Amino acid sequence: MSPSAGVTRNTLRQQIADALRDEVLAGRLPPGREFTVKQIAEQYGVSATPVREALFDLSAQGLLASDQHRGFQVREFTVADYRAMAEARALVVEGLFRNPAEVAVRPEGLASIRRRAAEAVRAAKGGDLDVLIGYDLRFWRELGQFVLNPYIADFLTRLRVQAWVFAVHRLRRDGMDENVLWFGHEELVEAIARGDHEEVHAEMRSYYGHALAWADRLEARETEGNAEGKAEGSAEGRTDGPPGPGSAMPPQPPESPGHCA
Repeated sequence: MSPSAGVTRNTLRQQIADALRDEVLAGRLPPGREFTVKQIAEQYGVSATPVREALFDLSAQGLLASDQHRGFQVREFTVADYRAMAEARALVVEGLFRNPAEVAVRPEGLASIRRRAAEAVRAAKGGDLDVLIGYDLRFWRELGQFVLNPYIADFLTRLRVQAWVFAVHRLRRDGMDENVLWFGHEELVEAIARGDHEEVHAEMRSYYGHALAWADRLEARETEGNAEGKAEGSAEGRTDGPPGPGSAMPPQPPESPGHCA
């Protein structure tokens, strides 16, 4: 294979991975959605090799689950997963700013990050989820460039993408407000610009507390929904006496639950 062919394939691999990631983040590929390499290759009109590589890349990032017999599936993150994401992110960021040697704040990068922060907050308050996700991811990605350890920066970016995969279909169902979305982007970046480590910690605790409060509400809703489903199932199963000949009805399948938000 010529060098140019390798570059072309790698570029196509990245383009497919980016396109599929966008589909997942937009909610058009919902959690649990299954597909094969062949289906994606036919959809994009390309060969199977770059598609397979792109899907394995997304699997390595935690966005897809793979099964050698069934193909690939958009990963379904639970409330417990989301709690762990928020906790890991808060712990890592707070840990970084306890050691200034791990962070190099470059003044030339602050202007761009401030714009990302302002646009993310504007989109959040305006209820534009697609714009919000885009600016929020760019904000955290650019902020991660201040981190001198590239592995930590990559880890933080992946956590944020996974958190949005968890959140997007729930937000589309239930809508967005200040009880769900965190608006602290601008305060966080200004605290970082000042080198105010205590304020950075305070903003991250705010983010962490906000995420946990939403997780609590989601968990309560799921628990309530499961309890109601069991109660309805028990009621439907009761009869006043033994059924007569021919009177038994086949059990009706329960309604498919909507995505929890």
